[in-house]
Amino acid sequence: MPAPADPDPGFYDLEMLLELRRSVESFGLDFYGIRLLPWKWTYKWQLGLPGRDEQLENLKKTVRNIGAAGLPMLVYNMHALRQYRTSSSAPQRGGTTATEFDYEQIRDLPLMEGGPGTDTSLIPQSHRRPIDDDQMWANLAYLHEAIIPVAEEADVRFALHPDDPPVPSIGGVARIMRSPEACRRVLEMTPSEHHGIGFCQGCFAEMGADVPEEIRYSGGRGKIFFVDFRNVTGSTERFCETFPDDGDVDMAASMRAYREVGFDGPMTPDHILHIDGDSDWGHQYWSYAIGHMRGLAQAVGMPR
Repeated sequence: MPAPADPDPGFYDLEMLLELRRSVESFGLDFYGIRLLPWKWTYKWQLGLPGRDEQLENLKKTVRNIGAAGLPMLVYNMHALRQYRTSSSAPQRGGTTATEFDYEQIRDLPLMEGGPGTDTSLIPQSHRRPIDDDQMWANLAYLHEAIIPVAEEADVRFALHPDDPPVPSIGGVARIMRSPEACRRVLEMTPSEHHGIGFCQGCFAEMGADVPEEIRYSGGRGKIFFVDFRNVTGSTERFCETFPDDGDVDMAASMRAYREVGFDGPMTPDHILHIDGDSDWGHQYWSYAIGHMRGLAQAVGMPR
């Protein structure tokens, strides 16, 4: 969802959210929540910069307005220097192309530099320094202390998306949500019913995790708030998006694990592959990926 037009208030306005909800529901759909926030609204609390308290006050307004609009979830992340992929033309079957990540291409990025969507000119030179794991964990704890009580009051689920790509650092800034152990740690760090994770299967596959086992761990504790049902090939430092039935993860085993833990939240195929002749929006790919996902869900007896 894009940020509001100028003037930018730094938070999501209630009337805008209500209007957006009315629009979504006019098509017979449920509006489940907001997926991520504009980078310029988050980078100060992610990086522990001056002005983070002001950004957190605006985040509190967003959470309260999301709750007042009757939306159950807000997604956030801790990858402050965004650099999702290094290529969008990796070949896949049938002449399709996909996004790919190669850590070697960005391993030596200048300090505090990121990719598209990261306007690092906003970071003052006086605060451009390496940030290690411990400091990023402290920044995350500071965020939780400020926001989780507000999420509880507003009855909004605050869902953490893992780091994508889950590499150790980008631009000198640690990426702490890069392992299954980190995702387990964050759930134990803030044991609130209103805090959980977005289970991005692609991220867990990139980490080299046993995906069904991690579904059972987090889902068995009621901590999976949404699912990105996507697949990849490769390893943490070099991987590629694939069709859901072509990657390294057994998607049928994953769906059975969701059924076992009683997951009943939203599920999406997430990233797109580009098919020759497809629309700009990707109707052909989404039709295939959603059909594959729904077919597996029906086969294992998932609730509709």
